[in-house]
Parts: sequence; structure tokens; C-alpha cells
Amino acid sequence: MTNPAHTPADDAHPYLRAATAGIRHHTRQAARTSTPADRAHLDVLHGHLTGLHLLLDRLADTARPRHPAAGRHLASAHLRLWQAATSVHDAFHTLPTEHSTSGTDCRPDRLPEGPPVLTICQRQLASGHAIRRKTTPADHGTRPARTA
Repeated sequence: MTNPAHTPADDAHPYLRAATAGIRHHTRQAARTSTPADRAHLDVLHGHLTGLHLLLDRLADTARPRHPAAGRHLASAHLRLWQAATSVHDAFHTLPTEHSTSGTDCRPDRLPEGPPVLTICQRQLASGHAIRRKTTPADHGTRPARTA
């Protein structure tokens, strides 16, 4: 068994490196084709953002006891990722669907019409619950904390 403290940088976190490479590749491809964003595209992007949101939540929790300043910065990034995911979720619902020229409403009181609307709304609700456990409503509109 290897000790994680002595893992070379090239071998550390291979799945995160692969996800980053995939996003970079997709960005280059999107720049060449200049196709407009569609609902499926935003659904996948929202999945990445909410996955990063969960990862930052866990990293902030583990960093905070030993390194409070780093924990605060990670918690701030955690909040910003939730705000970004919320914006992508809102954009998803404003894009036209196959059946209408206008977007759809996110109605948590009833189930949406199914995938991908159901999955993006479920992810958004789950990330909203996670952020509300650790922040106040006043935090949701704040600017990132700056330390000198």
C-alpha cells in the first residue's frame, strides 16, 4: 500500500485529472464548432458543477480544523460553485424544449417530465440542501471573502 503523502504529482487524483482533461477537450471542440448550448449540454455541465460542489464541501470540512484560513477559502469556493450550478440550472430551464419554444419551470412540488429535467432538478435540490446546512441566506448573495 502506498502512502498518499509520498504520491508523485503525476499519480495523484487520476480521475480528477481525467475529468479536467475531458472538460478542456470539450471546450476546445466547442470553440471550433461554435454550436449553441442545448439542454443536454447544460445537464452534463450541471453534473460536473454539483460533483465539484460535493468534493469542495468535503475538502473544506477536512481542511478547516487544521488550517482554518484554507477551510474558509474552500467554503467560499463551495458557495460559489453552488451559485454557478444554480445559474446553469436556471439556464437549462430557459432553453426551449422539444415540445415548446419556451423553457420549462422547475416545480419541486411535482415531478418534472423525466430525464434530463428530473435529474438536473434532483441534483439542484440536493446541492441546495447541502449549502443551506452550512450557510445562511445572507451568505448566498455575498462576494468572495478576501484575505490579505
